[in-house]
Amino acid sequence: MRVLMLSLIVSGAVFAAEKDNPIAFGPYIQNVSTSGAVICWSTFTDDKVILKKGDEEKVNRKYEHHEMPFTRLQADTEYEFDVLGDGSDYGKGSFKTYSKEIEPYHFVVYGDTRSNHDIHQRIVDLASKETPKFVINSGDLVSNGLAIADWEIFFDVNRKMMKTTPYYPVLGNHEKDTDYYFEFFDLPGNERYYEFTVGDVLFLVLDSEGSDFNKPKYVKDSDFFWSEYQKEYFVKQKEWVEHMLEMHKDAGFVFAFFHQPLISVKGSRVEGAKKRRAFWGDIFERHGVQAVISGHDHHYHRAEINGVHHITSGGGGAGLYDGDKLAPETKKFKKVNHFIRVDIEKDTATFTSKDLDGQLIETISVERREIE
Repeated sequence: MRVLMLSLIVSGAVFAAEKDNPIAFGPYIQNVSTSGAVICWSTFTDDKVILKKGDEEKVNRKYEHHEMPFTRLQADTEYEFDVLGDGSDYGKGSFKTYSKEIEPYHFVVYGDTRSNHDIHQRIVDLASKETPKFVINSGDLVSNGLAIADWEIFFDVNRKMMKTTPYYPVLGNHEKDTDYYFEFFDLPGNERYYEFTVGDVLFLVLDSEGSDFNKPKYVKDSDFFWSEYQKEYFVKQKEWVEHMLEMHKDAGFVFAFFHQPLISVKGSRVEGAKKRRAFWGDIFERHGVQAVISGHDHHYHRAEINGVHHITSGGGGAGLYDGDKLAPETKKFKKVNHFIRVDIEKDTATFTSKDLDGQLIETISVERREIE
């Protein structure tokens, strides 16, 4: 078990934890497989720190972060847990290990949940009603990854859902490469970019950000600076993706996730997206990846290039963006808060996007890859 000492700013109206609940965050489920899972939670300690600014005063309570891995579990089996062991509901939750068999299931995707927390809550509530096997967030979970108060809100909004539903995040620019992100989430691989499989679906969760840094003010060619910074890191990641796609060439479906899209219809971001597309080239087309899903642009957008669907799902709460420069490849655009349900069947995967009122935005289906 890893234990991390952190400080928690109790912000009253924002952080709505129950008065008697000793758990600060969680419990929540991570890194589920056919034979294991990790349960995470954080508990309050009795220590307090007072921060003053003039006449203003904030009380900070410390807490410890815990992770407990479980191994040698049975596949396709539901387990209940109680991290407090006191019989109260605060520490209870449940999860189901993944099946070794190839069978139908569905999951939910949304992203950019960093602000407008009432909308984020509505998205979470709607996603929960879909009873997904797991949730993928396309990045920018919080507004400022360095601010613990933002993580308080995030986990408060997700408290109920994450007790029973595995949660896979994509690293966004607003996470700011913070230690909080890597401590709170227990993810496969190096946690920056990783893969997991459920049934015959390969999920590639990739990093479009690299380490956070402060760009010097004297830099004039911002796009060049960003593309060249940590170039070796991104080349290594691309080589890893190529290797994973070769290793999983028999997968029936392959979906890749970024935070920043490879096609943008927000005018100020079009050139940056073109540079990302140039870097990744035809890797997804060559390997028959059916969908590349991202966030960053706060709207719903879908384009299609040589059979690959590029879907931007950034409508989880952050202020919505116009699509002021639609691409020739654009098939659908809507400035709307939304989530996507993905149904995996034997021969098809169906993406159904809905707005906050449950109204359909669009439905598309992709066929299972032909295995040579």
